[in-house]
Amino acid sequence: MINQQDITLRSFVTSDKIQLVEVLNRHIVIRYLSSKIPSPYTEQDATWWINDGSRQGFVRAICYRGKFVGCIGVNPGEFEYQRSGEIGYWLDSAYWGKGIMSQAIELITAEVFGTTSIVRIFAAVFEPNLPSKKLLLKSGFHQEAVLKDAIFKDNTFFDNHIFVKLKPRITD
Repeated sequence: MINQQDITLRSFVTSDKIQLVEVLNRHIVIRYLSSKIPSPYTEQDATWWINDGSRQGFVRAICYRGKFVGCIGVNPGEFEYQRSGEIGYWLDSAYWGKGIMSQAIELITAEVFGTTSIVRIFAAVFEPNLPSKKLLLKSGFHQEAVLKDAIFKDNTFFDNHIFVKLKPRITD
C-alpha cells in the first residue's frame, strides 16, 4: 500500500495537458463521469480546464510520488445550498486499486471542512460503479439515498446513489 506522503494535491499546471488528454479519452475512466467532460477530449479542452475550469470550486490535481495521476474536487452549492458541496474525482486507470483515491478524498475533505463553511460533502454515483461506492464508504461517507433513473447518459438510464459525509460538529 501507499504512504500518506506519496499523495499530494496541487493546482493544475500546463504540463498536465498531455496526461489529461490521454486519460480522459479512455472509456474505462470516463464511463461514469459527467457528460460535461467533452468526448473526445482535446488539447483545447485540457487548456481550458487548466486555465479556467479547474479554478472554480476546490479542484486539485492528484499526484502520486510527484506524478500527476488524477483529479479531485468539491463544487460548493449556491444560495440555500451554500453549506453543501459535491465531490467528484477520477484517476488514471493505471493507478486504480493502490489506495491513492482514498487518501485524496481524505485530503480534500479535510481541506474543505477546515477552510470553508461547508458542512456537507456529497457524491452522486452511477448504479454500476461499485468501486466508487466502496471507496466512499471506506472514506467515511454513508449512503443517503437512491434516486431511480435520475441519470441519463449514453442513451441509458442509471440510478443515482447519493453518498454524504458531514463535518464533525464540536459540542460543548
